[in-house]
Amino acid sequence: MSRPRVIFFDAVGTLFGVQGSVGAVYGELARPFGVDVNPELLNLAFLQTFRAATPMAFPGVSADDIAEREYAWWWAIAAETFQSAGVLNRFTDFSAFFNRLYDHFATADPWIVYPDTLTTLTHWQNQGVELGILSNFDSRIHRVLTALELSPFFTSITLSTEVGAAKPNPKVFAAALAKHSCSPSDAWHIGDSLREDYEGAKAAGLRGILLQR
Repeated sequence: MSRPRVIFFDAVGTLFGVQGSVGAVYGELARPFGVDVNPELLNLAFLQTFRAATPMAFPGVSADDIAEREYAWWWAIAAETFQSAGVLNRFTDFSAFFNRLYDHFATADPWIVYPDTLTTLTHWQNQGVELGILSNFDSRIHRVLTALELSPFFTSITLSTEVGAAKPNPKVFAAALAKHSCSPSDAWHIGDSLREDYEGAKAAGLRGILLQR
């Protein structure tokens, strides 16, 4: 197997993940707002809502409006999560809660870097391979990578929201490749989703590598 020129990594679920569960984090942050809910119930509601949501990509939207669209997308996810858990009406100020929630996930606090992440990134960086992030996450990824001290490894970050297309759409892979002036056959993409990462990368001409966490 020849060494790639570029390796793209998915972010959440590949390099780092949520400590505990999303439901546990949502529940912990909701408690000061007077809402107490079973974290397992909340996590199940989140997973169902997240999986049913349309991809976080906004074709035709100007760069100035992307942050607002990202915020609204996650607002809808959070509101539906608590609605499905039967506790949305317990909030007296859901806006204040969601502001707190949204900011929290831009910090290091809810995340954990997987044990093999640093050794893997260091190895490939030392081999002279360019590394990039290719993610369906939102613009907060820049702050998260900095907070987790991962930013120095990456020379590019490509997001579905900036491209207007989400993995497995080949457009997002093409946009990432263009930043490195790299042909698909010279690049790998590593991620934890069979459809979005592995199959998406292969369809776009990259070597897809599925990481099972």
